[in-house]
Amino acid sequence: MGQIIPLLEFSKRLVVDHDFHVSFLVITTSNEASAAQDQLLQSPTFPSGLDVVYLPPIDVFSVTTDDMLMLTRLCVMVEESLKSLKSVLKELGELRAVVIDKFFTQAFDVCCELSIPAYLFYTSAIVMLTFSLSLPTLDCEVEGEFVDLAEPLKVPGCPPFPIEDLFDPLKNRKIDEYKWLLFHSSRFHLAAGIFVNSWKELESVTYKAITEDPFFKQIPTPPVLPVGPLIKGEEPLTARDIEYLAWLDKQPSDSVLFVALGSGGTLTADQLTELAWGIELSHQRFVFVARKPTNSSASAAVFTAGSDIGNPVLKCVNSRDNPVLFFSLSARVAQTIINGVPLIAWPLFAEQRMNATILAEQVGIAVKPVVKPGESLVGREEVERVVRLVIEGEKGRDMRRRTGELKESAAKALEIGGSSHDALERVAKEWKAESNV
Repeated sequence: MGQIIPLLEFSKRLVVDHDFHVSFLVITTSNEASAAQDQLLQSPTFPSGLDVVYLPPIDVFSVTTDDMLMLTRLCVMVEESLKSLKSVLKELGELRAVVIDKFFTQAFDVCCELSIPAYLFYTSAIVMLTFSLSLPTLDCEVEGEFVDLAEPLKVPGCPPFPIEDLFDPLKNRKIDEYKWLLFHSSRFHLAAGIFVNSWKELESVTYKAITEDPFFKQIPTPPVLPVGPLIKGEEPLTARDIEYLAWLDKQPSDSVLFVALGSGGTLTADQLTELAWGIELSHQRFVFVARKPTNSSASAAVFTAGSDIGNPVLKCVNSRDNPVLFFSLSARVAQTIINGVPLIAWPLFAEQRMNATILAEQVGIAVKPVVKPGESLVGREEVERVVRLVIEGEKGRDMRRRTGELKESAAKALEIGGSSHDALERVAKEWKAESNV
């Protein structure tokens, strides 16, 4: 869901603000789609001019195996589904441009064949884009495994990435997941431009590096276009939502901890127990939204028919003008910043460990719990420490001041004359001027 929501919001902006007609292409499978995805893609609130187009379904079982890891499975499914892309694009008629996800780079070849400008949409931060663009160079320069390096990985415009923070596919360069990452990253330069769900003011140092540093000019790097923050809009409140709000309104400002794993996250039973005990020991007010624990991994990720998209607690949190709670274990960073509250960054999967480092050390809006050497769980004492630090400590007050500043900058970026608004407006004018496209 983390990929679909910002892409949908981007599509809405093109329709509402720039008067384009947008066809939103969706990969379908022979399996039943998740209820959350169906709910999102069939929303009655879509503006006129935004159509959801489903690619012909693929048989997942014919192209994947049970032992495939999540990223490999995704990339194989995408590759199979894109076999129908050329015919679908032809049926849509005259197109000004195609915007693709970072794991759909095979579509560049189809768009080139059809003479359609193709842009990349990168849902993560600019700093993660810089790392992705750097990966082919790192792959050539580093001998052996990244995990065997004595020093952190260094990329222009980014804080040094500790080896232990690298996400799993980077820890074994022989596996298919790493090969898929490298394949797609090495094709980013084919894009006519790269839209990013971020804004210049949030990542000014990294944006300056990716647009001016000679390293990125040599790749070469396409124009980088921060157009965020792009998050799901507010929804009408139900009677149940109002009950939560009534309770929240009775609590002191900045006094409630919100714990959420996101739409695809869960913890082991042991880790969930430690987390719950730590929150209890902190003696803080809290709202805890969690899935049934799994023992398959200490940082497990599951993707099922459930999702936090319709979560009434989360909807209430996001509806607050002056939020009184937020503690997220997921990648809900833009939404957190827009609400002006700090994070306890508890990474679960994908690039979240690297994101957590960036949020804590470069952006200054998060703290990371520390796992003791030789242990696999974050203990209850450490949970208590970081919770108290954020809610009661001076560090937490500094983080709230910082998120308040970023909240203002996010709003300004989207206003007329703001950096994100103007970046998209420039591209929209170019598309409209390309009458032969």
